[in-house]
Parts: sequence; C-alpha cells; structure tokens
Amino acid sequence: MRKFDEMYEQLPPSGVGGPVRAHYQAYAHWLSQQSAEVMAARREEAEMIFRRVGITFAVYGDKDEDGSGTERLIPFDLIPRVIAAQEWKDMEAGLVQRVTALNRFIHDVYHGQEILKAGLIPREQIEGNAQFRPEMIGVDVPNNIYSHISGVDIVRAPDSQGKGEYYVLEDNLRVPSGVSYMLEDRKMMMRLFPDLFSQHRVAPVAHYPDLLLETLRASSPATTAEPTVVVLTPGMYNSAYFEHAFLAQQMGIELVEGQDLFVKDDFVYMRTTRGPKRVDVIYRRVDDDFLDPKVFRSTSTLGCAGLMDAYRAGHVAICNAVGTGVADDKSIYPYVPKMIEFYLGEQPILKNVPTFMCRNKDDLQYTLANLKDLVVKEVHGAGGYGMLVGPASTKAEIEDFRAALLANPSGYIAQPTLSLSSCPTFVESGIAPRHIDLRPFVLSGRTVQMVPGGLTRVALKEGSLVVNSSQGGGTKDTWILQA
Repeated sequence: MRKFDEMYEQLPPSGVGGPVRAHYQAYAHWLSQQSAEVMAARREEAEMIFRRVGITFAVYGDKDEDGSGTERLIPFDLIPRVIAAQEWKDMEAGLVQRVTALNRFIHDVYHGQEILKAGLIPREQIEGNAQFRPEMIGVDVPNNIYSHISGVDIVRAPDSQGKGEYYVLEDNLRVPSGVSYMLEDRKMMMRLFPDLFSQHRVAPVAHYPDLLLETLRASSPATTAEPTVVVLTPGMYNSAYFEHAFLAQQMGIELVEGQDLFVKDDFVYMRTTRGPKRVDVIYRRVDDDFLDPKVFRSTSTLGCAGLMDAYRAGHVAICNAVGTGVADDKSIYPYVPKMIEFYLGEQPILKNVPTFMCRNKDDLQYTLANLKDLVVKEVHGAGGYGMLVGPASTKAEIEDFRAALLANPSGYIAQPTLSLSSCPTFVESGIAPRHIDLRPFVLSGRTVQMVPGGLTRVALKEGSLVVNSSQGGGTKDTWILQA
C-alpha cells in the first residue's frame, strides 16, 4: 500500500528522515537540533499543565471502581501538523462549498423536498432516517441555517502517483466537539516553544470564540441589538463537559443546564439571581432526543419542557438546529457530491471516500466478499465505535460483522481502507510516523467562515487508523503557514 507522509517526501524504513517537504523545512531543521531529553521534559510539562487545568474527557463504558466513568487526558503531541497556505486556501473553499450545500439540503428536506422530487435521494432514505424530525417540517429558521457549527473530518491519502489527496471522511453537523482542544493545543505550543512562533508565520486560531459568538448572535430571531446567548450542557458527567464550560467562559456567556431554563408564553427564560432573563439563542450541546420532554423523550431531564413551542414560534434560535442530524448520517454522506451539484451547480472541490451502501444488493455482496479489505461502519456510529477495520481485524471479528451485516444491511456502509497520511509524532520510542486526520470547524452565520486549521487527531498506536480519543488517539497543533 502506498504511503504519504506530511513532512517527508519519501519515508525511509526507519520512519524518520529523507527529503523534507518545502513548507516543513524550517521546522524540520529546528526539530533536528532538539534532544530527546528536552522533548520528553516538554511533554511532561504539557501533561502537568493539562491535568492542572482539567482538560479531560470521560470515556463511556470505561468505569472506575466506584462505577463512575473514567476521565482521561487526551494525549497531546509536541510535533505540529503543518499545512501550506495554498493547500489550506483550496481546502477552505471546499469546506465553504460543502457546508453551504448541506445547509441548503437540510432546509429543502424540511420544506420543498426538491431533491427528493428530482429522484436524487430515495425518499425512504430521509423519511425513514432516525435523525429526520417531522416536527421541523415547515419550520423556518434564521438565515435558513441549520448547521451553524460543522466539524468536517478530512483525511489525506496517496493517489496513484503517490501524491497526497484530501478526502472528506464524514460530516459532523449535530453537536461537533473538539474545538477546545484545538485552542488549548495552540496555547500549549506557544507556551512550550515560543521561539518557533517567531520563526514561522503561523495563522492564528485564538479568535475562534469571537467568531463563534458572532455566528450565534447572527442567528438570533430577536430584534434586540444584544441578544442573550447561552450554552446548554447535559451537565458535568458529559464526556465533553470541559469544552462546554470552556467555550461559555471564552465567549463570556452563561453555561446552563435544562433545569436553569423555563418557557412562558412561548419565550425561553433562564433563572438568575436577579430574576428571569429572556434567552434568544441556545448553543446546545444536548442531542435532539433530550431537548424537550413534551415533544421527544418524555423522561429527559436534560432539556426544557416547551422549548419546541418557543422554537416553532420563532422566539428562540437553537444552534445547531433541531433535525440537523439528517444530513450527517453516514447513509446520507454518499449523496453530498450530488447535493453540491444540485443546489450550487458546481463540481465538488473536496472528494468523498468511495462508499458502498450495504442496503443495495450489489454493494452488500461486494462488501461481504471483501470484508477483510474494507472499513465497515454503522450509519449511526460515532467515536470509532461500531466499525470494522478489515485489515486489522481477526477472522472472528470479521465473521461477527458478517452476521451483523446480513441481519441489518441498511445499518451499514463500507469503504476502502485508506492509507491515511502520517506525521512525525513524539512517542515513547522517540519520533515515529503515526496516522492523522483533520477536523476543521466551519461556522455558518450571515457568512461562512472558519479559523485557519482545525483539530489534528493522531492514532498513537503504531499502524492504527483509528484517531478517535475514545480509542486511544491524541491531538496535535495544526499550523497553517501564512503566505
């Protein structure tokens, strides 16, 4: 299988060395002058600071002795992922195009359904989708924006000439997480290696909270010049609670739980020590099912009863919008290139990974015959769970997945196993290549904008292609070099 490394043009058997790509040369020269002892000391310092600040995530299903979920640091790698200015410019254009089309698609699904009438997507794929919310049919949302915050996972793999080509692996449009790690990774790198930032023109990311608040305010349905924005969290036991609290603090707005909110006369209020205060925009980090016990899951204590009445009345904005998940389902992903052509009249800038939809008889037969070579994913799976990486699986695991596929073929898609690009990473044995991906965060308000870069996730286990933090992955700072 061909390989592509971000730093080296040709990766030698040792995994380190060889001709260095032009945009990495200044960094590679600096790195060659650092001793292993100094790097190890910096890594220990980073871990100590992250632990002190409390930058952790909870691991579901991984219990401490008292039965509570374990909290771990997400491992932070000292060696940045560097992207050249023109590469980022091209990627940014592709991201704007993609997210614009996805927002057009979600609006269409809940209004005219023109793409379904045109026969480009089977109607049952939408109306039978677990994330389709009939309650949103005909509901108008500000600026027709549904996914205000999108986390698009991008990988790079070698093409037939061995050059790196970018692919979108999936679109996270419901409650994408990870941006706090992007910001904290940059802050840590600037603290540990200030000299590097005087030697490199690295595009800043620290203004993300300002852009996020601007995006949220732009979605407000209120006429007030100063809309009240809150972050709605499920609470401190949620795996991403650190991020919820971090973003609220960075934006200077309130972090609330469902019990802090109530609805009166189709307006949402939060309880404060000075009495009720009207809420105009809710940046929710709570899934649809738990938002309003009157409409969705009746047993939920995480949301606010009557919230959907206020939403449908146009008195509060919910970001991301209810029902957005219909567009980030893995069974809808294969249609995104068609969406771009249908709504924008353009050819996709960023490619999809070729995908076999196992609900189709021919695709299912191909998948069953080639399980050992494919990656198979549950259409509703996330976090690296519910998937088979054929080349890294045992015969028993493959046969278990075969049975699951035969029992519920429409619940799975399959893709070729991409040789994800690697990046030098500081591991226990020293510097070695590890596979990575990238999650840029795209903000859609009155315009579509983003900070340069995103969260680079790294599979720390040698040979692993699974970068998710829940599966032992770590993170890197992402440098976009300014021209």
